[in-house]
Amino acid sequence: MTVAAVLEPVAAARRVSVARGYRFELVKLVSQWRIRLLVLACWIAPALFVAGVSQQDTLPSDTLFGRWMHATGWAGPLVMLGFAGSWALPLLTSLVAGDVFAAEDRLGTWRHLLVAVRSPARIFVAKALASVTVILALVAGLAVSSTVGGLLAVGNQPLVGLDGHLLAPGDAAGRVLLAWLCALAPTLALAAIGLLGSVALGRSSMGLLLPVLVALAMQVAQMLPLPVAVRLALPGYAFIAWNGLFTSPAQLTPLLIAVAVSLAWTVLATVLAHLLFVRRDFTNPAYDGSGRRAFTFGVLPLAALTAVTVGAVAVATPSTGSGIEQGKVQKSLATVFAHLYRLQTGQLHRPAVTEAQLRASAACTKSDGQAAQEGAGNDWRCVVSWHLPGVAVTGSAIYQLDITSDGRFVADGDGPKEVNGYFLVRTSTGDTPNPLWQFDGNVELLDTH
Repeated sequence: MTVAAVLEPVAAARRVSVARGYRFELVKLVSQWRIRLLVLACWIAPALFVAGVSQQDTLPSDTLFGRWMHATGWAGPLVMLGFAGSWALPLLTSLVAGDVFAAEDRLGTWRHLLVAVRSPARIFVAKALASVTVILALVAGLAVSSTVGGLLAVGNQPLVGLDGHLLAPGDAAGRVLLAWLCALAPTLALAAIGLLGSVALGRSSMGLLLPVLVALAMQVAQMLPLPVAVRLALPGYAFIAWNGLFTSPAQLTPLLIAVAVSLAWTVLATVLAHLLFVRRDFTNPAYDGSGRRAFTFGVLPLAALTAVTVGAVAVATPSTGSGIEQGKVQKSLATVFAHLYRLQTGQLHRPAVTEAQLRASAACTKSDGQAAQEGAGNDWRCVVSWHLPGVAVTGSAIYQLDITSDGRFVADGDGPKEVNGYFLVRTSTGDTPNPLWQFDGNVELLDTH
């Protein structure tokens, strides 16, 4: 029997399992002061922020659900989710996943790790799982902390949805939780891109910045007048698509497509990072990444996935162009107005009325009818009409709409003053914000017929 044959079982027995490697990598991450500060910040700062803002006279009304932070504690975690999707989550994925492999390059510790674990594949799995665990803990902190802060500061009150209907506290809680869970998909996609950048670019700082740069590029793309198919084929849309959970019926198709796209990016970027890592030459202590391999194994496959996804979405959905059409705008505005009119009726203790009795409708024009009646812009002008039981005269109100490329709009009341001309309405319990003065809405980009 040869010496190699004798030593082979011993080496196999000493090979570190994935579970032990995962625990080791998790301890390494958590022992870093940077990660500990992030965990504390994510579990404490959102509660303080939401509670503080909820007590202020001026609310972030330019943020989705920001205008309702005085009314219900469930608005706080949604405001935090909007901020997190734009800035916090890309930064967190960069600081954790974007540096998990590059740190070993900077410290020159690959040879020690390989001697202990004896398997590049197991090292990759352990590091990837450890980074995802930390990221999930950070996201959970943002969600739980902002929810607790909102509920303690304001209370467990109903939430006004994006179509103006009231969500009971239990329903609001379920949808808030589901919105945060859906945001995990694009977060994992950014984390996978961070792993890919950390493997492909070595100790270069570009690997650390890659998730932030990709997220910024996705945000810029969502601001552009892109076709619906292109917009939904980008993983960043999942940070926006949760808005559809707060309409009735829920706009689930864009959300499901966005989540599926994000998960596809997650799988592809992780597989590419794994292939690059196991093929790496660990005998070269001066290894500092390979720009050509990063382009071949990173940019090109993800670009190909985007092209395939755009084609698949275009074939699967009947919508074309921006998806923001005159008929959709009118229907959405009339629906929100009818729900909020009933809310205002309850505030003023007027006779109850139903949406069917109101028969609210809207007539909207863009650029005074001088341009195509579709697309985003702040030049939409609408006249909403409604009927009251026993009243022969038809009521009407004017709104100026600012519609963004993702379908969200802000309707700004322009009279008459007794309906939407004032910020406050006088009730028996004091002045209360007028729900018809200014409100948010959402145009579904995909055709539903």
